[in-house]
Amino acid sequence: MMNASRKALRRAGPSALLRAWFVCALLLMAGAAVAGGLEAVSPSVLRTRYAALGPQLANNQFNGPLYLDSVETSQQSEGDIYAVVDYPFATVSNALNSPEHWCDVLILHLNTKYCRAKTLGAATQLDLRVGKKFDQPVADASELVFAYRAVTVTPEYLDIELDAPSGPFGTSNYRILLEAVSIEGGHTFLHLGYAFGYGAVSRMALQVYLATVGRGKVGFTTLGAPQAGSQPTYIGGMRGLVERNTMRYYLAIDAYLGALSASPANQLEKRLQSWFAATEKYPRQLHEMDRAAYLEMKRSEYRRQQSPP
Repeated sequence: MMNASRKALRRAGPSALLRAWFVCALLLMAGAAVAGGLEAVSPSVLRTRYAALGPQLANNQFNGPLYLDSVETSQQSEGDIYAVVDYPFATVSNALNSPEHWCDVLILHLNTKYCRAKTLGAATQLDLRVGKKFDQPVADASELVFAYRAVTVTPEYLDIELDAPSGPFGTSNYRILLEAVSIEGGHTFLHLGYAFGYGAVSRMALQVYLATVGRGKVGFTTLGAPQAGSQPTYIGGMRGLVERNTMRYYLAIDAYLGALSASPANQLEKRLQSWFAATEKYPRQLHEMDRAAYLEMKRSEYRRQQSPP
């Protein structure tokens, strides 16, 4: 199937390859889940998961309490991060129980060109534009509209869910899930999940991307134990793709929380600087542009996001 797809694109010419690459860039950005594939759990179950992941949280390649996993099927890909953050639950809940704050989180991602929260009667939605990893007019980006729901907000548990029934280039049933629960020591245990579904056409575009522009890109899961003196072998393909973007979203949340200690006037700059610095800890997986280019692009996009497109 992969070889057939690549031969077809060679016959079609460079413009077809460019279209396939752009489809994939949007799919990489849009992280979410096919219905039924990514569901919240109860506070007690999330705490049980925290206890069960104790060994992985204590000993991992990230040098901190974080565990990342991913799964791929013929119709969807999903990524999950479980992590302990050094903020009280009340701080986390107040920060992430707000659609406007979610736009401040999502705009940190390279492919988010615009995000604005809107209230329509009793419903709230996030109006996103997603596109390429460089400065791009909103009109040239693709629309992705998430329904925002604060499903459960209690003094000890938070469940925020974002759902988009349709997306660019035939994708559908997008879903982003954030759960948080209070744990000992004044800390918070987070679960961030995202996944997206794809049909035959969009899956073929992804396969072409992974065989061409995305060749050599990897995730974080290691394949087997590395031999002495050798570098780890990381997973590639669809799971590598999902893991990279799962990490980007988690680092955006962490950067947002970390910037709350700054004065309001300085929070944006601290978020941008922190997110970029955090991604550069994993250059093999996450490096895409230099710091100056990222900061210039995001400052411009944030200013633009303050008014309707």
